[in-house]
Amino acid sequence: MTLWGGRFASGPSDLLRRFNDSFAFDRELFAADVRGSLAWARALANAGALTAEECASIVEGLEALDAPAADDDTHEDVHSYVEAKLRERVGALAGKLHTGRSRNDQVATDLKLWLKSACDEALHLIDGVAQSLVRVAAEEAATPMPGYTHLKQAEPVTFGHWCLAYVEMLGRDASRIADALRRGDECPLGSGALSGTPVAIDRDALAQSLGFARATANSLDSVSDRDFAAEYLFAATLLFSHLSRTAEDLIFFTSDEVAFAELPDAMATGSSRMPQKKNPDVLELVRGHAGRAIGELTGLLALLKGLPLAYDKDLQLDKEPLFRMRATLAAALPALAALIDGLQLDRARMREAASRDLLLATTLTDAITATGMPFREAHELVGNAMRDRTPLQSVAAKYNVTFSVDEALAKRSAKGGTSPQRVKEAAEAARR
Repeated sequence: MTLWGGRFASGPSDLLRRFNDSFAFDRELFAADVRGSLAWARALANAGALTAEECASIVEGLEALDAPAADDDTHEDVHSYVEAKLRERVGALAGKLHTGRSRNDQVATDLKLWLKSACDEALHLIDGVAQSLVRVAAEEAATPMPGYTHLKQAEPVTFGHWCLAYVEMLGRDASRIADALRRGDECPLGSGALSGTPVAIDRDALAQSLGFARATANSLDSVSDRDFAAEYLFAATLLFSHLSRTAEDLIFFTSDEVAFAELPDAMATGSSRMPQKKNPDVLELVRGHAGRAIGELTGLLALLKGLPLAYDKDLQLDKEPLFRMRATLAAALPALAALIDGLQLDRARMREAASRDLLLATTLTDAITATGMPFREAHELVGNAMRDRTPLQSVAAKYNVTFSVDEALAKRSAKGGTSPQRVKEAAEAARR
């Protein structure tokens, strides 16, 4: 069934259908399309364009529709599927449902309903990873480990502090998704093809019936706006860049050379050839999907950049990147949370690594500075000792000062620092 055949003397060719039809992927919008159609039927009845009996029949028919079967490929798009199946139930009355409505405002509404759900799901998934990190942070608030800059050993931190760094990133990711939700929380339905609906629809009431905060303000913009889709992909892409950094750190920490932690058996893979291998495939896939996410976002922005008002068929290509992204997030985030929950730390090895002279050089410099020596002189003094491979304990003895990994951590007690007490407080704040 096509929704536009009257102008044409013949039906679409198979060549056109193979290139034009979108039902193979936009069937994902079925539930949103039915929901929007139910609201539209009731709005038409409220405006006097349907009788109460007609509205009741359409509503009953829509509510009885089944989702498309996996092997059903006979429809142009999800909208034609819904109308065709409704026609099988209520006959020609199904044709009245499209009064004053266009597929242009219909698909824009469907997509925003889908995006609202996708954002809610993403917030839940982000929270799952963040909760895992917060739990580990609280447990490992005092577990020392090397901190790195330029991937060179720098100063001691605690593993809990490391966990909370990524919690901060995830918090910003959640905030961006919540902001996108607020901006995108407006309903395009009732905008028609481009100029607005000719039916006296109460669009504010229609928007509220669908759970939107408000109706859109301009019909031309409404049918062509895909900012919400772009913001969702941007927020998800930046989220994946943070997850990729988490993954890279954990790959390093669980490497055979560093061995600060071991991957849980349930979240690692082996080799078909080398019996000793325990591979971080989950982490590597997270890192890989971050690259793909950048491609999805770039592709959508390139698609949108030159479109004239109002609707253009290019916009049919906005959906697949969104569907893929949602599915990837739904697989990746729970897997990463489970991996973090199951990490087995070698705390003794982490403490030993954090106690090396390389990690404590700054702590000794600060201790000598506290005796009254200018920092720059103490910095050069300790730097010379490191250059000459002089043990730092001998330098400390000369200036009658002490230093250790525990002292180094305890002194970083300013807000945001890595002292165990601060990390415990920060973990509790993050948990709340």
